[in-house]
Amino acid sequence: MPDISTEKVCFIIAKAHEVFAKVGIDDPDSGSNATDDGMVDILEDSADDLTTEELRQFIDALNEDEQIAVVALVWLGRDDEYTLDEWDQIVAEARRAHNDQTAAYLLGMPLLADHLEAGLSAHDLHCDEFEIGRM
Repeated sequence: MPDISTEKVCFIIAKAHEVFAKVGIDDPDSGSNATDDGMVDILEDSADDLTTEELRQFIDALNEDEQIAVVALVWLGRDDEYTLDEWDQIVAEARRAHNDQTAAYLLGMPLLADHLEAGLSAHDLHCDEFEIGRM
């Protein structure tokens, strides 16, 4: 089992979906009221959007074992090299590779949420039972 709560992983998944769903600004002259614009601006990646920074800070605040567990879940979820039977090996490799750049590493993965969901699923864990809010 991962050395991190499922709820924390699900929070990362939810925030990663928000971060990687963003698109470039395509309506620079939008109105001042989001409802007038059909709420499409919420999907635009603007300089004052703090979603990425919130996720970065959350990952940075995890302890070392939790950060290692998240990386191990991603590697398991990529399904290109490891299986659940090799979980201890995955964690050991993630521990060897661990440094202070975990957030940057994870935020460089456009499929972060998908990999984490697959990693959790391999452990028969799911985010369905969590209502993810602010942690």
